Amino acid sequence: MKKSIFILGILLTVSSALFSQNTFTLFSKDLGGQATLTEEFNGFGCVGKNQSPQLTWKNAPKETKSFAITMYDPDAPTGSGWWHWVVFDIPKNVNELVAGAGNVSLNLAPKTAIQSVTDYGAKGYGGPCPPEGHGFHQYIITVYALKTDKLGLDENANPATVGYYLWNNTLAKASIVTYYQKEKK
Repeated sequence: MKKSIFILGILLTVSSALFSQNTFTLFSKDLGGQATLTEEFNGFGCVGKNQSPQLTWKNAPKETKSFAITMYDPDAPTGSGWWHWVVFDIPKNVNELVAGAGNVSLNLAPKTAIQSVTDYGAKGYGGPCPPEGHGFHQYIITVYALKTDKLGLDENANPATVGYYLWNNTLAKASIVTYYQKEKK
């Protein structure tokens, strides 16, 4: 009996150590399970505030030289999804974007960060705006820890090109998924 309790104690200690590892993780003070009118796009029939959420990340790999962030809707009825936000060349010493950093005119993002064009055809954040009555869409916000300090792209790079460069330079990534739908009127 004592031997069984001892073995159980060892197993609990080992399993808790395994599950408490410090992994690369993305958080938001603003987002829960569903986006709100604060994040919703203002245009295309949507009337939200179009404010990018606050984002914080931690435990990036030691080799990280920069970060990038994307927001993608795989449920958009386009055949290829919809890119809502593409930010790259975020310095390695930065681990947060404040709410509203996706508005390029406010200059809230780090100075070296580049916010390139989205599928809305504009630079910076473009919030959720699913078609009316199309149901819930998922919005995947991902932070990438990169092995290069610069991607070598500019603000006119399209999401597919940025995605290719991200794919070739990613050390680790972490995501938050939030959902949004626009009700039929």
